Amino acid sequence: MAKNPLKITDTILRDAHQSQAATRMRIEDMLPACEMLDNMGYWSLECWGGATFDSCMRFLNEDPWERLRKLKKAMPKTKLQMLLRGQNILGYKHYADDVVDKFVEKSIGNGIDVIRIFDALNDTRNMRQAMESCKKYGGICEAAISYTVSPVHNEEYFVKLSKQLEEMGADVICIKDMANLLLPYDAYSLVKKLKENVKVPIHLHTHNTTGTGDMVNLMAAQAGVDIVDCALSPLANGTAQPATEALVATLKGTDRDTGLDLTKLSDAAAHFRKVAGKLKEQGSLDPKVLNVDTNTLLYQVPGGMLSNLISQLKQANAEDKYYDVLAEIPRVREDFGYPPLVTPTSQIVGTQAVLNVLSGERYKMVTKESKGLLRGEYGQLPAPVNEEVRKKAIGDDEIITCRPADNIAPELDKYREETKDVAKCEEDVLSYALFPQVASKFFDVRDGRVKAEEPAAPTVKKDTNEPKVIYVQDLLK
Repeated sequence: MAKNPLKITDTILRDAHQSQAATRMRIEDMLPACEMLDNMGYWSLECWGGATFDSCMRFLNEDPWERLRKLKKAMPKTKLQMLLRGQNILGYKHYADDVVDKFVEKSIGNGIDVIRIFDALNDTRNMRQAMESCKKYGGICEAAISYTVSPVHNEEYFVKLSKQLEEMGADVICIKDMANLLLPYDAYSLVKKLKENVKVPIHLHTHNTTGTGDMVNLMAAQAGVDIVDCALSPLANGTAQPATEALVATLKGTDRDTGLDLTKLSDAAAHFRKVAGKLKEQGSLDPKVLNVDTNTLLYQVPGGMLSNLISQLKQANAEDKYYDVLAEIPRVREDFGYPPLVTPTSQIVGTQAVLNVLSGERYKMVTKESKGLLRGEYGQLPAPVNEEVRKKAIGDDEIITCRPADNIAPELDKYREETKDVAKCEEDVLSYALFPQVASKFFDVRDGRVKAEEPAAPTVKKDTNEPKVIYVQDLLK
């Protein structure tokens, strides 16, 4: 037995297929492997949250809550983990505290053990309610720092942030390196500093977009990181996490030996190789996601954001502007006070950069979401914004300086009232609260009011203000 075994969280059931196959893995693809996964000896299995909740209903006609219950039943021994966007929960706007609290309660009640909670701006005020609720209902609270590189995001910044999150009750601190910007020696240094300054375990999450992920995990392991995220090899690497088997083999026989069995991992991988093949046939798995793209280091654009940009430019017949847009992204990010590029800020900054390039004048057109970011609707930006840009975008609008959710009245009763004819349980109400139109259509199909192949008209006819992907060609018309 190793002196200090490195613990592994496997992301095969969530981030791996979210990053590579647009979150299209079905519960029927997961269940045959669950017994193997449950007996592997992982610290946890990430299997819920992020984009899975929306995709389950929108594309797969699956109830995300039912998926979670099935996974819990199939894997009773292993901690199940989810990703939660703080006050945004799993949507793209802030929700009232009562909705956040109820969502966390139901997540834990249906089988989640570990909740990784992050905020796109690292504004801890936007994480507070979710963290408090996680502790209240007996979950393991893993607070994440969204890693990025900028003049204000240095090691000292992240150490201070981690100490603050520990004081707020975090049981684990996660370094969330969503764009694979954390380089190996920087990972070593940051983990060392965090181990010196905080008492709780440190968990590292990176991707392999720039091809450095394996080295990042190895250097972090040398520095004493407690847990790392990996993905079984059929859906590993590229825009997903580094491969589990490679790290397990690398550390075998060392004092950080994971204790995981390569033969068992290979058996589980054989199942997911078939699943990956199926996803490829369906067109969900694009081989391009496996390419190493060092542009991420130059432009700090996460892999998912890159594919979104390419499709936006295709739709606007402007693929030749790709590198102009990539060069514009860091400029917009600086104007906006250096937000880390993660959902939803990655889309806001990316879309604004596309508009700036295609309209021929910077900030001639400004999206509603860019205005919201500059107005403080998403929380406090890490650095001062470009005041000229802010003035051009929002004029003399008042800037929000309080915690944005302080301005949101309780909403749960309103959602209960709107769904009283269709919701069968509190979970349904929460699904609707996050994705009103998507959930309404899903309920209609689930309850047999319309057939799955028919376009389902939402039962609840309300102005839902549901956040949508911004299509640049619509804005340029």
